[in-house]
Amino acid sequence: MKFNTKTIHAGVHADPLTGAVMTPIYQTSTYKQVAPGNHQGYEYSRTHNPTRTQLQDNLAALENAKHGLVFGSGMAAIDAVVKLLKPGDEVIATNDLYGGSYRIFTKIFQPFGIQFHFVDMSDMSQIKARINDKTRMIWVETPTNPLLKIIDIKACAALAKQCDALLCVDNTFASPYLQNPMDLGADIVMHSVTKYLNGHSDVVMGALVLNDDQLQERLAFIQNSCGGVPGPQDCFLVLRGIKTLHLRMARHCENGRAIAEFLRAHKKVARVFWPGFTDHPNHEIAKSQMRDFGGMMSFTLKGDHIGDALRTISNTKLFTLAESLGGVESLCGHPASMTHASIPREEREKAGLKDSLIRLSVGIEDVDDLIVDLDQAIG
Repeated sequence: MKFNTKTIHAGVHADPLTGAVMTPIYQTSTYKQVAPGNHQGYEYSRTHNPTRTQLQDNLAALENAKHGLVFGSGMAAIDAVVKLLKPGDEVIATNDLYGGSYRIFTKIFQPFGIQFHFVDMSDMSQIKARINDKTRMIWVETPTNPLLKIIDIKACAALAKQCDALLCVDNTFASPYLQNPMDLGADIVMHSVTKYLNGHSDVVMGALVLNDDQLQERLAFIQNSCGGVPGPQDCFLVLRGIKTLHLRMARHCENGRAIAEFLRAHKKVARVFWPGFTDHPNHEIAKSQMRDFGGMMSFTLKGDHIGDALRTISNTKLFTLAESLGGVESLCGHPASMTHASIPREEREKAGLKDSLIRLSVGIEDVDDLIVDLDQAIG
């Protein structure tokens, strides 16, 4: 089954009771049992829910994986993954990553004795230099947030295998439409479902997909025991959103390319970070592991003044100044004070994230209108 068909059919089936084509919202907390332990596969909705089950199966199929698990947020999904570790274990993570990931790593789990090393993973030698006999996990974002750095997933998988570590890939920026890390050797793929998968800025959710049966059992145990699960209404909305994922992503990519080229040609723009440019660092790796280059990008204005950046994002009319990304509407943001504010300034600057950086999530509106909006906002 090809991807466009998977978005609509994979993992879902008509309701056996009524024949409803769309997965029903099973708005129930509990299920009738014939006798203790004698039930139809469902006991309590923290553990399993039929709407959630179909979403999990659908997500697994999109990533060419065997198992899917969904959580109440992307952070809850990351939380579950790190709970696979124990005190003394070490994690190598990219130094250009979502601020919430950095926060949970350093503020929640590091005090429990798990050590995190943040390196520029676009340079494989930096990963190799940090590997030791305590390395248990390699955490990758590619493209990274917000500098769109490209990390070689296949090479990271080889390193992880050598040191008996788990390779976890945050695939949020690319979505399964553009990239399938499981095919490149990842052990776990994580998504903020809130973003492209749902696509309509009306649900907060996270997901993990994987192949290993024992690892799935451990993560499902954490999911059930800790209880960070989404409700059936949210699962229904995401199932509905995924049915147009391929159509939305095609337009995100088309618009993204046009906006990136417009910005690069603008006389007041200093630099544009977008992996589709042939001179973008590791562009050839992006070409080899992605089908297209997406609608996420960042840019700086000439002069690198934070005031100019803040003025620009405050003056847009169609690009909404807001957190998040991946919705049908275009969004703009200031990573240093919004999505990445939890990362200390010196760490941000060490990773190359300037206070003057502007991040765009290019939506599916008419691209001519979006260009006019950016042009007037930049001035």
